[in-house]
Amino acid sequence: MKKHFLILFLTSFVAFAKPIKNTLPKRGVVDSSVTQIIDSFTQRFAPDKRTAIFQIDAFRKENQLVLTGKTNLIEAKNALINRLKINNTIVIDEIKTLPEAELEDKIYGLIDVSVCNIRYSPRHSGELASQALMGTPVKILEREDNGWLLIQTPDNYIAWVDRGAITTIKKEQLKQWQNSPKLIYTRSYGSAYSEANINSETISDLVAGCIIELKSEKDGFYEVLFPDNRKGFVAKNEANLYNKWLSGINATEENLAKTSKRLMGVPYLWGGTSFKGVDCSGFTKTIYFLNGIMLPRDASQQVMVGETVDKTGNWSNLKTGDLLFFGEKREDGSERVVHVAMWLGNGEFIHASDKVSINSMNSSAPNYDAYNFKRYLRAKRILKTGMEGIGKLKADKVY
Repeated sequence: MKKHFLILFLTSFVAFAKPIKNTLPKRGVVDSSVTQIIDSFTQRFAPDKRTAIFQIDAFRKENQLVLTGKTNLIEAKNALINRLKINNTIVIDEIKTLPEAELEDKIYGLIDVSVCNIRYSPRHSGELASQALMGTPVKILEREDNGWLLIQTPDNYIAWVDRGAITTIKKEQLKQWQNSPKLIYTRSYGSAYSEANINSETISDLVAGCIIELKSEKDGFYEVLFPDNRKGFVAKNEANLYNKWLSGINATEENLAKTSKRLMGVPYLWGGTSFKGVDCSGFTKTIYFLNGIMLPRDASQQVMVGETVDKTGNWSNLKTGDLLFFGEKREDGSERVVHVAMWLGNGEFIHASDKVSINSMNSSAPNYDAYNFKRYLRAKRILKTGMEGIGKLKADKVY
C-alpha cells in the first residue's frame, strides 16, 4: 500500500510541478531553482539521513544538467529526473544507485559475531552509531576499498560495518537461512563451544538475542552453525528454539519490566544496543526486542511512534512499559528529544545513564532524579496501539 501511494504521489508531483527555467548559469553552477527542487525532494523523501540516502548534487556541463551523488530511493530519483526534464532540459544521470552494481548479487548479509559495532564512518575510529546481534539479516548498499560495508539493518538504520563481522550472501541464501531451524540465545552472557562440553574450546561469545542456525541436539547441547560456517555447541539451558520462543512471546507490562531489570548495572555505551553496553534508546530497544518488538533506533525516532499518554507529568496516566522522553522545548513549540526511559510504576522509571539504573519522579524518594524531572517532555505508549512504524518479529518474519 505504501509503495503504491508513493508512486501515485510522485506521478502527481511531476505532473503538477511548475516548470523550471531552461536557462542554466555558466561555469557549471546551477541556478537556485534546481537546488530548491533537489532540496525539496530530499526533505520529502529522505528527511532522516539515518534511514534513507538521497545525496544528489547537480552541475552544468555545456547545455546539460548533470546529476551526481548516490541514493537508495530509486523511485524518488526517477521522479526528480522527470521533474528536472520539464521544458526540455537535458538531464544526465550519473547518480550511483544503491545497492551499488559492484556488489553483484551479494547484497545481503548475516552478522556473525555476537555484537557487531556499526559506525557512522567506514573506520574503526568512527563514531559508534549502533550495534547488531549475531544472526541479524542486513542489506548491503555499498563497499569501500578498505573492506567496510554500508549496511541497512531491519529497523532501516544505515551505517558502516567492518567486513570481518559479516558474511555476505545472495537473496536465495538469505531465504534458505530464514527457513532453517534456529535458536535464540536467552541467557545474558555466555559462549558457544567446540564440543558438547563447557570445558572445551570457546568458538564465540554470545549475548541475549543472538540467533544461530540449529543443526542437531546432543547431550544437553544444541549443535549450531554460524553464518561463516563455524560449528559449535550451545548449552540447552541457555537458549531456546527460535520458533518456540517466538510463539510464546507475550509483550506484557510485567514481562517488559522483568526484561528491563535483567540489564541493571550494564554500563552506558554511546551507540550500544546489547548486554555489553547500552545508550538510552539502545536500552529501550533491547527491552522491546527481547519481547518481540522492534523499536526505531534513536530516542528522536522512538518518540515518533506509539500513542502520547501524557505531556504534563500526570504520572497516574502511565502504565509500566510506557516510554518517557526528555529534552528541551524550543520557542517555536517544537521539542528536542535527547533521552528516553521506561516507566515501571510507583513513580519510578528505569534508564541507561552512566549505567542502567532505576530513578524516581517523587522528590521525597532517595532515588529522585531532579535533572530528568525538569527536562521531561512526554510519555508514549507502545503496547496496544496501532504499532505504526514499529517492527514485530512474529508478523514481519525478520529472522
